[in-house]
Amino acid sequence: MLDKFFNPKSVAIVGATIKEGKVGRVIVENFKKRFKGKIYPVNPKYEEVLGLKCYPSVKDIPEPIDLVIIVVPAPVVPQVLRDAGEKGVKAAIIISGGFRETGTEEGKRLEEEVKKISMEYGIRIIGPNCLGIYDNWSGVDTFFLPDEKMMRPKKGYISFISQSGAFASALLDWMAYRNIGVSRAISYGNKIDVDDIDLIEYLGEDEKTKLIIMYLEGLKPGRGRLFIDKARKVVEKKPIVIYKAGKTARGSMAAASHTAALAGNYQLYKAAIKQAGLIEASSFDEIMDLSKTLLTQPLMKGKRVYIVTDAGGVGVMLTDALASEGFELPRTPEDLRGELKKILPPHCIVENPIDLTGDADDERYITVLEKLLPRNDVDAVIVVALPQIPGIRGKLFEYLVEAKRKYNKPMLIIIIGSKEAEKFKAYLEDKGIPVFESPERAARALKALYTYSIIRGVAQK
Repeated sequence: MLDKFFNPKSVAIVGATIKEGKVGRVIVENFKKRFKGKIYPVNPKYEEVLGLKCYPSVKDIPEPIDLVIIVVPAPVVPQVLRDAGEKGVKAAIIISGGFRETGTEEGKRLEEEVKKISMEYGIRIIGPNCLGIYDNWSGVDTFFLPDEKMMRPKKGYISFISQSGAFASALLDWMAYRNIGVSRAISYGNKIDVDDIDLIEYLGEDEKTKLIIMYLEGLKPGRGRLFIDKARKVVEKKPIVIYKAGKTARGSMAAASHTAALAGNYQLYKAAIKQAGLIEASSFDEIMDLSKTLLTQPLMKGKRVYIVTDAGGVGVMLTDALASEGFELPRTPEDLRGELKKILPPHCIVENPIDLTGDADDERYITVLEKLLPRNDVDAVIVVALPQIPGIRGKLFEYLVEAKRKYNKPMLIIIIGSKEAEKFKAYLEDKGIPVFESPERAARALKALYTYSIIRGVAQK
């Protein structure tokens, strides 16, 4: 049933306008740029909007409509929705605010009226008080922010669900700037109908979604058990990274005034998140760290991690960070120790973390990794390659891309620095190898991968 939202053949945009900077104009522009289906602007004030014939109401459109997008003042929304129902429309995105989130009796009344009309005509609703949908595959784009304000990311396989429109738009812009691909993004606002559970279920079956990100303020009352059950089924196929907002009493108050959300007791949510098998992120940075790792890396079979570094201090920091996350950093076995001593200069340290020291070069790294990666007693490798040393010229990073395909073993990279570091980071991440700027962030990301590997039954606790 939700497919009409993501793959409509025709859309009506109610509140379309020619006025610069207005929401109704930006949405028409978005659809003209990206959408391949039929577009019908609706506004009784105009006969034409941006070169498209404009209709006085949805009922005046001569063709069937799959999706109606409503961008009019809240008091007008019920009549627009009724017109859509009489037209036979079964999906509506209500961008307009001014409903329950206002905390007023009039806002609550309008929301209840909209809900009643939707049930009467069998119309599914996303919103109100939302940005709606950005779909990179079909071209549906109700995010009313012009391209110069919010960059659109390239096509990819991360989808995200957000109760906050501002968070969704910021995340899209951030990912576009960093060349991270996105499949679909949904901002659902007050969620009077379609909610987190419906969207998780839809994206769980979506072939173009390999990882789901969620920003959640609160669930609808009585939906907790169903949320756990549906999410658990989805994580059997693909990971879900969740950020729960409104953890504190004051944050819960902010959520209530933001989207009329009942943020609830965080400890209960935390237990539900764990029970459902979701991976919880604690910050914006962590959302992306966990997502890029879960999206690109194979599952772990165990928790034995080896470090290869050109910086002893960073190796020690990383050892502490990994140990704090519960990983094992095995002592280098005698057979491997012997092999490494044969190929490395005497001043290199063959104990894990394996320190190739500041005179390392690409070839030294490659030689050591060729000994480590094929081993069955190595579950993951983290490579610390600070590019300030003269011997790091780029061949190592080409090797890492090939080794990812050859060995299919979890491999994270730490690169710290400025222009040279950013150049190598961009190259690796474009090839599906996650790069981190701190040992602690890398350790937390690997912990998320290990946790999900346990959930999938690949690794043992």
